[in-house]
Amino acid sequence: MSDEPDNPDNPFKGTPFEAMFQQFSGAAGAGGTPDLNAIFAQVQQLLSGSTDGKPVNWELAKDIARKTVSTAGDRSMTSADGDRVADAVRLAEHWLDEATTLPEVSATSAAWSRAEWVENTLPVWQTIVDPVAEHVAGAMGNALPAEAQQFAGPMAGMLRQLGGSVFGAQVGQGLGELASEVVSSSDIGLPLGPIGQAILLPDNVAKFAEGLGLTDEDVRLYLALREVAHQRLYAGVPWLRQHLLAAVADYAAGIEVDTGKIERAMADIDPQNPEAMQEALAGGLFEPEDSEQQKAALVRLETTLALVEGWVDDVVREATRDRMPAAIQLSETVRRRRAAGGPAEQTFATLVGLQLRPRRLRDAANLWAAVRDARGADGRDNLWSHPDLMPSTADLDDPIGFAQHAGELSNIDITDFLTDEEKNPSDPGSDKDGDGDKPTK
Repeated sequence: MSDEPDNPDNPFKGTPFEAMFQQFSGAAGAGGTPDLNAIFAQVQQLLSGSTDGKPVNWELAKDIARKTVSTAGDRSMTSADGDRVADAVRLAEHWLDEATTLPEVSATSAAWSRAEWVENTLPVWQTIVDPVAEHVAGAMGNALPAEAQQFAGPMAGMLRQLGGSVFGAQVGQGLGELASEVVSSSDIGLPLGPIGQAILLPDNVAKFAEGLGLTDEDVRLYLALREVAHQRLYAGVPWLRQHLLAAVADYAAGIEVDTGKIERAMADIDPQNPEAMQEALAGGLFEPEDSEQQKAALVRLETTLALVEGWVDDVVREATRDRMPAAIQLSETVRRRRAAGGPAEQTFATLVGLQLRPRRLRDAANLWAAVRDARGADGRDNLWSHPDLMPSTADLDDPIGFAQHAGELSNIDITDFLTDEEKNPSDPGSDKDGDGDKPTK
Protein backbone atom coordinates (compact mmCIF):
# COMPACT_ATOMS: atom_id res chain seq x y z
CA MET A 1 0.00 0.00 0.00
CA SER A 2 1.10 3.50 -0.67
CA ASP A 3 1.06 4.47 3.00
CA GLU A 4 3.39 1.67 4.11
CA PRO A 5 7.02 2.63 4.89
CA ASP A 6 8.37 0.05 2.46
CA ASN A 7 6.13 1.06 -0.40
CA PRO A 8 8.25 0.83 -3.57
CA ASP A 9 5.94 3.27 -5.37
CA ASN A 10 7.09 6.11 -3.13
CA PRO A 11 9.97 7.74 -5.07
CA PHE A 12 10.91 9.79 -2.01
CA LYS A 13 11.49 6.76 0.24
CA GLY A 14 14.33 7.44 2.64
CA THR A 15 14.26 11.20 2.07
CA PRO A 16 12.86 14.11 4.07
CA PHE A 17 9.94 14.21 1.60
CA GLU A 18 8.82 10.59 2.17
CA ALA A 19 6.23 11.43 4.81
CA MET A 20 4.91 14.33 2.77
CA PHE A 21 4.53 12.08 -0.28
CA GLN A 22 2.55 9.60 1.81
CA GLN A 23 0.30 12.39 3.04
CA PHE A 24 -0.38 13.64 -0.46
CA SER A 25 -0.92 10.15 -1.88
CA GLY A 26 -4.18 9.68 0.00
CA ALA A 27 -5.95 10.15 -3.34
CA ALA A 28 -4.40 7.17 -5.07
CA GLY A 29 -5.04 6.05 -8.59
CA ALA A 30 -6.02 2.63 -9.83
CA GLY A 31 -4.51 -0.28 -7.86
CA GLY A 32 -3.46 1.98 -5.00
CA THR A 33 -0.67 3.60 -7.04
CA PRO A 34 -0.23 7.26 -6.11
CA ASP A 35 -1.63 9.63 -8.71
CA LEU A 36 1.25 12.08 -9.30
CA ASN A 37 -1.01 14.45 -11.20
CA ALA A 38 -3.34 14.64 -8.19
CA ILE A 39 -0.42 15.11 -5.82
CA PHE A 40 1.12 17.90 -7.88
CA ALA A 41 -2.28 19.53 -8.29
CA GLN A 42 -2.66 19.64 -4.50
CA VAL A 43 0.78 21.15 -4.08
CA GLN A 44 0.14 23.66 -6.85
CA GLN A 45 -2.92 24.79 -4.93
CA LEU A 46 -0.59 25.86 -2.14
CA LEU A 47 1.51 27.96 -4.49
CA SER A 48 -1.05 30.47 -5.68
CA GLY A 49 0.52 33.91 -5.69
CA SER A 50 4.10 32.64 -5.65
CA THR A 51 6.76 33.94 -8.00
CA ASP A 52 8.68 31.76 -10.39
CA GLY A 53 11.62 29.96 -8.83
CA LYS A 54 13.14 32.84 -6.86
CA PRO A 55 14.56 32.04 -3.41
CA VAL A 56 12.34 34.70 -1.82
CA ASN A 57 9.00 36.02 -3.03
CA TRP A 58 9.90 39.69 -2.68
CA GLU A 59 6.57 40.99 -3.93
CA LEU A 60 4.89 39.08 -1.12
CA ALA A 61 7.52 40.32 1.33
CA LYS A 62 6.92 43.95 0.36
CA ASP A 63 3.15 43.52 0.50
CA ILE A 64 3.22 41.96 3.98
CA ALA A 65 5.73 44.54 5.24
CA ARG A 66 3.60 47.44 4.04
CA LYS A 67 0.45 45.91 5.51
CA THR A 68 2.25 45.37 8.83
CA VAL A 69 3.34 49.01 8.81
CA SER A 70 -0.15 50.20 7.92
CA THR A 71 -1.72 48.15 10.71
CA ALA A 72 0.74 49.56 13.25
CA GLY A 73 0.11 53.10 12.02
CA ASP A 74 1.96 55.27 9.51
CA ARG A 75 1.57 58.68 7.95
CA SER A 76 2.93 60.62 5.03
CA MET A 77 5.80 62.99 5.79
CA THR A 78 5.21 66.74 5.56
CA SER A 79 7.51 69.51 4.42
CA ALA A 80 7.89 70.50 8.08
CA ASP A 81 9.22 67.00 8.85
CA GLY A 82 11.75 67.35 6.06
CA ASP A 83 12.83 70.81 7.20
CA ARG A 84 13.44 69.66 10.77
CA VAL A 85 15.55 66.73 9.58
CA ALA A 86 17.51 68.98 7.21
CA ASP A 87 18.28 71.45 10.00
CA ALA A 88 19.49 68.66 12.30
CA VAL A 89 21.67 67.16 9.57
CA ARG A 90 23.30 70.51 8.74
CA LEU A 91 24.23 71.10 12.36
CA ALA A 92 25.41 67.50 12.75
CA GLU A 93 27.74 67.86 9.76
CA HIS A 94 29.23 71.01 11.26
CA TRP A 95 29.91 69.33 14.59
CA LEU A 96 31.39 66.21 13.00
CA ASP A 97 33.91 68.27 11.02
CA GLU A 98 35.83 68.69 14.26
CA ALA A 99 35.53 65.05 15.37
CA THR A 100 36.62 63.07 12.30
CA THR A 101 38.87 63.44 9.28
CA LEU A 102 36.34 61.69 7.03
CA PRO A 103 34.69 64.41 4.94
CA GLU A 104 31.08 65.52 4.71
CA VAL A 105 29.05 63.51 2.19
CA SER A 106 25.40 64.17 3.09
CA ALA A 107 24.55 66.33 0.11
CA THR A 108 20.86 65.73 0.80
CA SER A 109 18.65 64.66 3.67
CA ALA A 110 15.15 63.22 3.89
CA ALA A 111 12.39 62.38 6.33
CA TRP A 112 10.98 58.92 5.60
CA SER A 113 7.73 57.35 6.64
CA ARG A 114 7.84 53.72 7.72
CA ALA A 115 6.44 52.61 4.37
CA GLU A 116 9.14 54.60 2.58
CA TRP A 117 11.79 52.85 4.65
CA VAL A 118 10.43 49.47 3.53
CA GLU A 119 10.31 50.50 -0.11
CA ASN A 120 13.73 52.14 -0.22
CA THR A 121 15.72 49.56 1.73
CA LEU A 122 14.27 46.46 0.07
CA PRO A 123 17.01 46.18 -2.60
CA VAL A 124 19.72 45.87 0.06
CA TRP A 125 17.66 43.34 2.00
CA GLN A 126 17.45 41.27 -1.17
CA THR A 127 21.24 41.25 -1.34
CA ILE A 128 21.42 40.12 2.29
CA VAL A 129 18.66 37.52 2.39
CA ASP A 130 18.75 35.94 -1.09
CA PRO A 131 22.07 34.08 -0.59
CA VAL A 132 20.78 32.49 2.61
CA ALA A 133 17.44 31.49 1.07
CA GLU A 134 19.18 30.19 -2.07
CA HIS A 135 21.50 27.93 -0.12
CA VAL A 136 18.73 26.61 2.11
CA ALA A 137 16.68 25.72 -0.96
CA GLY A 138 19.70 24.03 -2.52
CA ALA A 139 20.41 22.08 0.64
CA MET A 140 16.86 20.77 0.69
CA GLY A 141 17.14 19.67 -2.93
CA ASN A 142 20.39 17.87 -2.23
CA ALA A 143 18.63 15.75 0.38
CA LEU A 144 16.99 13.74 -2.40
CA PRO A 145 18.78 10.55 -3.52
CA ALA A 146 19.68 10.12 -7.17
CA GLU A 147 16.96 7.52 -7.81
CA ALA A 148 14.29 10.02 -6.79
CA GLN A 149 15.43 12.73 -9.17
CA GLN A 150 13.13 11.66 -12.03
CA PHE A 151 10.14 12.23 -9.77
CA ALA A 152 11.62 15.06 -7.80
CA GLY A 153 11.84 17.58 -10.61
CA PRO A 154 8.23 18.83 -10.51
CA MET A 155 7.90 18.36 -6.74
CA ALA A 156 11.22 20.04 -5.93
CA GLY A 157 10.32 22.97 -8.14
CA MET A 158 7.03 23.40 -6.38
CA LEU A 159 8.64 23.08 -2.96
CA ARG A 160 11.17 25.72 -3.97
CA GLN A 161 8.33 27.98 -5.00
CA LEU A 162 6.54 27.32 -1.74
CA GLY A 163 9.75 28.01 0.14
CA GLY A 164 10.03 31.34 -1.67
CA SER A 165 6.61 32.30 -0.40
CA VAL A 166 7.36 31.18 3.15
CA PHE A 167 10.61 33.14 3.14
CA GLY A 168 8.75 36.10 1.68
CA ALA A 169 6.17 35.99 4.44
CA GLN A 170 8.84 35.77 7.14
CA VAL A 171 10.92 38.57 5.65
CA GLY A 172 7.88 40.78 5.14
CA GLN A 173 6.74 40.35 8.72
CA GLY A 174 10.25 41.01 10.03
CA LEU A 175 10.77 44.13 7.94
CA GLY A 176 7.32 45.45 8.79
CA GLU A 177 8.09 45.21 12.50
CA LEU A 178 11.56 46.65 12.02
CA ALA A 179 10.13 49.63 10.13
CA SER A 180 8.34 50.66 13.32
CA GLU A 181 11.61 50.74 15.29
CA VAL A 182 14.50 52.04 13.19
CA VAL A 183 15.21 55.74 13.59
CA SER A 184 17.47 56.16 10.54
CA SER A 185 18.69 54.39 7.42
CA SER A 186 21.81 53.17 9.23
CA ASP A 187 20.25 52.18 12.55
CA ILE A 188 21.26 48.52 12.26
CA GLY A 189 24.80 49.37 11.16
CA LEU A 190 24.42 48.38 7.52
CA PRO A 191 24.12 50.93 4.68
CA LEU A 192 20.49 50.25 3.82
CA GLY A 193 19.74 53.62 2.25
CA PRO A 194 21.37 55.70 -0.49
CA ILE A 195 25.02 56.51 0.22
CA GLY A 196 25.43 60.23 0.85
CA GLN A 197 21.85 60.87 1.92
CA ALA A 198 21.08 61.28 5.62
CA ILE A 199 17.71 59.76 6.52
CA LEU A 200 15.64 59.99 9.70
CA LEU A 201 12.22 58.49 10.42
CA PRO A 202 10.50 61.26 12.44
CA ASP A 203 7.73 59.09 13.90
CA ASN A 204 10.25 56.53 15.16
CA VAL A 205 12.50 59.30 16.47
CA ALA A 206 9.53 60.54 18.51
CA LYS A 207 8.93 56.99 19.75
CA PHE A 208 12.60 56.69 20.73
CA ALA A 209 12.35 59.95 22.70
CA GLU A 210 9.35 58.88 24.78
CA GLY A 211 10.03 58.93 28.50
CA LEU A 212 13.53 60.42 28.22
CA GLY A 213 12.54 63.87 29.44
CA LEU A 214 14.63 65.52 26.71
CA THR A 215 13.73 68.05 24.05
CA ASP A 216 12.77 66.84 20.59
CA GLU A 217 15.60 68.96 19.18
CA ASP A 218 18.28 67.25 21.28
CA VAL A 219 17.05 63.76 20.43
CA ARG A 220 16.75 64.56 16.72
CA LEU A 221 20.21 66.13 16.61
CA TYR A 222 21.85 63.23 18.43
CA LEU A 223 20.32 60.65 16.08
CA ALA A 224 21.25 62.85 13.10
CA LEU A 225 24.85 62.85 14.34
CA ARG A 226 24.86 59.05 14.36
CA GLU A 227 23.29 58.86 10.91
CA VAL A 228 25.72 61.37 9.41
CA ALA A 229 28.69 59.60 11.02
CA HIS A 230 27.56 56.33 9.41
CA GLN A 231 27.21 58.09 6.06
CA ARG A 232 30.72 59.54 6.28
CA LEU A 233 32.15 56.15 7.14
CA TYR A 234 30.46 54.18 4.36
CA ALA A 235 31.19 56.85 1.76
CA GLY A 236 34.78 57.33 2.90
CA VAL A 237 35.60 53.60 3.14
CA PRO A 238 34.73 52.13 -0.29
CA TRP A 239 35.52 48.52 0.64
CA LEU A 240 33.34 48.43 3.77
CA ARG A 241 29.90 47.86 2.27
CA GLN A 242 30.98 44.92 0.15
CA HIS A 243 33.03 43.52 3.02
CA LEU A 244 29.92 43.23 5.17
CA LEU A 245 27.72 41.82 2.42
CA ALA A 246 30.43 39.28 1.55
CA ALA A 247 30.40 38.09 5.16
CA VAL A 248 26.68 37.36 4.83
CA ALA A 249 27.31 35.51 1.55
CA ASP A 250 30.08 33.48 3.22
CA TYR A 251 27.66 32.57 5.96
CA ALA A 252 25.11 31.41 3.39
CA ALA A 253 27.68 29.30 1.56
CA GLY A 254 28.20 27.19 4.68
CA ILE A 255 24.54 26.44 5.31
CA GLU A 256 23.66 22.90 6.32
CA VAL A 257 20.04 21.80 6.72
CA ASP A 258 18.74 19.37 9.34
CA THR A 259 16.95 16.92 7.03
CA GLY A 260 15.64 14.98 10.02
CA LYS A 261 13.82 18.10 11.15
CA ILE A 262 12.33 18.46 7.68
CA GLU A 263 11.13 14.85 7.76
CA ARG A 264 9.49 15.26 11.16
CA ALA A 265 7.77 18.46 10.08
CA MET A 266 6.55 16.95 6.82
CA ALA A 267 5.03 13.99 8.69
CA ASP A 268 2.70 16.34 10.55
CA ILE A 269 1.60 18.40 7.56
CA ASP A 270 -1.98 18.11 6.32
CA PRO A 271 -1.75 18.71 2.54
CA GLN A 272 -5.37 19.86 2.51
CA ASN A 273 -4.55 22.68 4.93
CA PRO A 274 -2.29 25.35 3.38
CA GLU A 275 -2.19 27.34 6.61
CA ALA A 276 -0.90 24.33 8.54
CA MET A 277 1.85 23.82 5.95
CA GLN A 278 2.90 27.45 6.09
CA GLU A 279 2.89 27.34 9.91
CA ALA A 280 5.10 24.23 9.92
CA LEU A 281 7.54 25.75 7.45
CA ALA A 282 7.65 29.15 9.13
CA GLY A 283 8.11 27.48 12.49
CA GLY A 284 11.71 26.66 11.77
CA LEU A 285 11.78 24.13 8.94
CA PHE A 286 14.19 26.29 6.96
CA GLU A 287 16.43 27.23 9.86
CA PRO A 288 20.02 26.30 8.90
CA GLU A 289 22.39 24.39 11.12
CA ASP A 290 25.64 25.99 12.23
CA SER A 291 28.79 24.92 10.40
CA GLU A 292 32.39 25.88 10.99
CA GLN A 293 32.30 28.09 7.88
CA GLN A 294 29.20 29.84 9.17
CA LYS A 295 30.74 30.41 12.57
CA ALA A 296 33.82 31.98 11.00
CA ALA A 297 31.69 34.23 8.78
CA LEU A 298 29.58 35.22 11.78
CA VAL A 299 32.67 36.26 13.76
CA ARG A 300 33.84 38.31 10.78
CA LEU A 301 30.47 40.02 10.43
CA GLU A 302 30.11 40.55 14.18
CA THR A 303 33.53 42.12 14.43
CA THR A 304 33.09 44.47 11.47
CA LEU A 305 29.65 45.65 12.60
CA ALA A 306 31.01 46.19 16.10
CA LEU A 307 33.87 48.26 14.69
CA VAL A 308 31.44 50.36 12.65
CA GLU A 309 29.18 51.05 15.63
CA GLY A 310 32.10 51.55 18.01
CA TRP A 311 33.66 54.13 15.67
CA VAL A 312 30.34 55.97 15.39
CA ASP A 313 30.03 55.97 19.18
CA ASP A 314 33.49 57.46 19.60
CA VAL A 315 33.08 60.11 16.90
CA VAL A 316 29.68 61.24 18.18
CA ARG A 317 30.95 61.31 21.76
CA GLU A 318 33.76 63.64 20.70
CA ALA A 319 31.43 65.80 18.61
CA THR A 320 29.02 66.33 21.51
CA ARG A 321 31.63 66.82 24.23
CA ASP A 322 31.06 70.20 25.96
CA ARG A 323 28.18 70.88 23.56
CA MET A 324 25.32 68.54 24.41
CA PRO A 325 24.90 67.47 28.04
CA ALA A 326 22.02 65.21 26.99
CA ALA A 327 24.39 63.16 24.81
CA ILE A 328 25.51 61.04 27.78
CA GLN A 329 21.94 59.98 28.52
CA LEU A 330 21.19 59.41 24.84
CA SER A 331 24.31 57.32 24.37
CA GLU A 332 23.33 55.11 27.30
CA THR A 333 19.81 54.79 25.89
CA VAL A 334 21.24 53.56 22.59
CA ARG A 335 23.42 51.03 24.42
CA ARG A 336 20.53 49.72 26.51
CA ARG A 337 18.46 49.41 23.35
CA ARG A 338 21.17 47.24 21.81
CA ALA A 339 21.64 45.10 24.91
CA ALA A 340 17.90 44.44 25.10
CA GLY A 341 17.92 43.09 21.57
CA GLY A 342 17.56 46.07 19.31
CA PRO A 343 16.80 46.21 15.59
CA ALA A 344 20.08 44.66 14.45
CA GLU A 345 19.84 41.58 16.65
CA GLN A 346 16.17 40.94 15.96
CA THR A 347 16.43 41.41 12.21
CA PHE A 348 19.47 39.24 11.66
CA ALA A 349 18.09 36.53 13.93
CA THR A 350 14.73 36.50 12.12
CA LEU A 351 15.86 36.89 8.53
CA VAL A 352 19.21 35.14 8.24
CA GLY A 353 19.77 33.44 11.58
CA LEU A 354 22.72 35.64 12.56
CA GLN A 355 23.03 36.51 16.23
CA LEU A 356 24.96 39.66 17.10
CA ARG A 357 26.55 40.24 20.49
CA PRO A 358 26.09 43.74 21.95
CA ARG A 359 29.16 43.17 24.17
CA ARG A 360 31.40 43.51 21.14
CA LEU A 361 30.01 46.96 20.39
CA ARG A 362 31.14 48.33 23.73
CA ASP A 363 34.54 46.68 23.29
CA ALA A 364 34.90 48.32 19.88
CA ALA A 365 34.00 51.76 21.23
CA ASN A 366 36.67 51.34 23.91
CA LEU A 367 39.22 50.33 21.28
CA TRP A 368 38.56 53.35 19.04
CA ALA A 369 38.73 55.66 22.07
CA ALA A 370 42.07 54.12 23.05
CA VAL A 371 43.45 54.60 19.53
CA ARG A 372 42.24 58.21 19.44
CA ASP A 373 43.83 58.94 22.80
CA ALA A 374 47.11 57.42 21.62
CA ARG A 375 47.21 58.56 17.98
CA GLY A 376 44.57 61.25 17.54
CA ALA A 377 41.54 61.28 15.24
CA ASP A 378 43.81 60.99 12.18
CA GLY A 379 45.41 57.80 13.47
CA ARG A 380 42.02 56.36 14.33
CA ASP A 381 40.41 57.15 10.98
CA ASN A 382 43.41 56.08 8.89
CA LEU A 383 42.94 52.50 10.03
CA TRP A 384 39.86 52.33 7.78
CA SER A 385 42.02 52.83 4.68
CA HIS A 386 42.31 49.07 4.09
CA PRO A 387 40.69 45.98 5.64
CA ASP A 388 44.11 44.49 6.42
CA LEU A 389 44.74 47.34 8.86
CA MET A 390 41.52 46.81 10.81
CA PRO A 391 41.43 45.51 14.39
CA SER A 392 40.71 41.80 14.73
CA THR A 393 38.42 40.01 17.15
CA ALA A 394 41.43 39.39 19.39
CA ASP A 395 42.22 43.12 19.31
CA LEU A 396 38.78 43.86 20.75
CA ASP A 397 39.86 41.89 23.81
CA ASP A 398 42.98 44.07 24.20
CA PRO A 399 42.17 47.64 23.08
CA ILE A 400 45.12 49.18 24.93
CA GLY A 401 47.57 46.76 23.34
CA PHE A 402 46.15 47.47 19.90
CA ALA A 403 46.33 51.23 20.45
CA GLN A 404 50.00 50.96 21.37
CA HIS A 405 50.96 49.44 18.03
CA ALA A 406 48.35 51.33 15.96
CA GLY A 407 50.97 53.95 15.16
CA GLU A 408 53.06 51.34 13.38
CA LEU A 409 50.04 50.42 11.26
CA SER A 410 49.33 54.05 10.37
CA ASN A 411 52.84 54.42 8.96
CA ILE A 412 52.39 51.54 6.50
CA ASP A 413 52.27 52.50 2.81
CA ILE A 414 48.76 51.45 1.84
CA THR A 415 49.77 50.88 -1.80
CA ASP A 416 51.65 47.81 -0.63
CA PHE A 417 48.28 46.14 -0.10
CA LEU A 418 46.71 47.14 -3.41
CA THR A 419 46.53 45.10 -6.59
CA ASP A 420 47.64 46.62 -9.89
CA GLU A 421 44.00 47.19 -10.82
CA GLU A 422 43.33 48.97 -7.52
CA LYS A 423 46.37 51.19 -8.02
CA ASN A 424 45.46 52.03 -11.63
CA PRO A 425 41.72 51.58 -12.12
CA SER A 426 41.06 51.85 -15.85
CA ASP A 427 37.30 51.53 -15.59
CA PRO A 428 35.70 52.43 -12.26
CA GLY A 429 32.53 50.57 -13.22
CA SER A 430 34.15 47.39 -14.45
CA ASP A 431 33.99 44.04 -12.71
CA LYS A 432 37.04 42.20 -14.00
CA ASP A 433 37.11 39.48 -11.39
CA GLY A 434 33.61 38.38 -12.30
CA ASP A 435 32.26 38.34 -8.75
CA GLY A 436 29.51 40.82 -9.50
CA ASP A 437 30.81 43.49 -7.16
CA LYS A 438 30.91 47.02 -8.50
CA PRO A 439 31.72 50.28 -6.80
CA THR A 440 28.82 51.85 -4.99
CA LYS A 441 27.50 54.92 -6.71
